[in-house]
Amino acid sequence: MKPEGRRAQPGGLILDGSEAPGTVRALAQAADEAGGTLWIACHLFRRDPITLAAMALAATSRLGVALMALSPYSVHPVFATMAAATLDEYFPGRVQLCFGVGAPRDLAAAGIAAPRPLSTLAEAIEIARALLDGETMAFRGEHFQVAGRSLATGPRNIPILLTASGPRMLELAGKLADGVVISAASSPEFVAWSLEQVRLGETASRRHIRAIGLVQTSVDEDERRAHERLRRNLGFILRGAHHARNLALAGTQLDQAALAAAFAREDWAEVDALVTDDVVSRHAASGTVEQVTQALARYREVGLDEIVLAGVTDPETLRRLMTRYDE
Repeated sequence: MKPEGRRAQPGGLILDGSEAPGTVRALAQAADEAGGTLWIACHLFRRDPITLAAMALAATSRLGVALMALSPYSVHPVFATMAAATLDEYFPGRVQLCFGVGAPRDLAAAGIAAPRPLSTLAEAIEIARALLDGETMAFRGEHFQVAGRSLATGPRNIPILLTASGPRMLELAGKLADGVVISAASSPEFVAWSLEQVRLGETASRRHIRAIGLVQTSVDEDERRAHERLRRNLGFILRGAHHARNLALAGTQLDQAALAAAFAREDWAEVDALVTDDVVSRHAASGTVEQVTQALARYREVGLDEIVLAGVTDPETLRRLMTRYDE
């Protein structure tokens, strides 16, 4: 449950880099009107999140943006921090910087190795923190070395977030970051477990951080039709072996090996059959507006400070959900 005194903040929407310019503009405007945040994912070979963030900020008046989740393996932490600081200089108080390991298949496709993620992310956060504090760097780590330089923008008050799913990375978020981002397709039960790991880090560092959750969302007056739109996306995510704990905690019956094999041979009928309505209801917010609102409430109840909607592409639906979410 949320610690006493904490209140969930207005939600946001994630873009995954597949959206056309017109869609981005319309969704940014809808999120701006609702006082929300656009979480712009960094997926290699898709659209550049830094450019998208600049365009969205310039086209709106109060919209927040989060660069999510920049990988120190593909983007040096100095460059990631430069980008966030420059955006914040032009649009003060509207920018967040989020780090993450990056999607393994994306990194592999670009020939990028990702060794020792825990220490690499810890160093990335330490570098970003020092630069945003206005320090002249004197950092020599295992993975990165930065010496004798500071940001031209000077100090910037930008939150540093970390995407995490494993226990050690979640604990690291509690120790070092200003916020933790929990990935889409997580069940409320897995979110609750994740926040317990984060609290271990918070206890050690005597600090408290924001908890943000990405939630796959589909709205339709026909519940079945809403579920259909999510099956393949949820299957794509949940086929990964690292989601075994997520499935077990939710009590979800899903043959991950069969699902992975169906994806490999592009047997979409089998994928749709394996990702049942029960799987969708346990790992997403799907159905009518009322059903989705109730599902989002369950995620809030386990301790999230902010819910970020994933999969919503209609601006009017986004307005309705964000308005209800903040009631």
